[in-house]
Amino acid sequence: ATCLGYLIEQIEVIEPKVIVALGATAVEGLLGARGAMRELRGTWRSFRETPLMITYHPSYLLRNQAQSERRKVWEDMLAVMEKLDFPVSDRQKSYFQ
Repeated sequence: ATCLGYLIEQIEVIEPKVIVALGATAVEGLLGARGAMRELRGTWRSFRETPLMITYHPSYLLRNQAQSERRKVWEDMLAVMEKLDFPVSDRQKSYFQ
């Protein structure tokens, strides 16, 4: 809440094509949404008309090093790449299979 005004100004200056919210604190700050990250992650939302992908915070992956959780973040990042029209190779798609 303390930094939200500054963050909004930065977003307006930068005009990102996509925003990635890393963790519950970012989601709550940007969207005012609360909920279980397992339910929020991997979904597209919008922040001031900018597409916003919700995913786990890196500290979560340090605490929970299960390949299944890392795969979820990987898939979220592939979705971001596709939204930005970046090429995604078959090797990248199958990295965790």
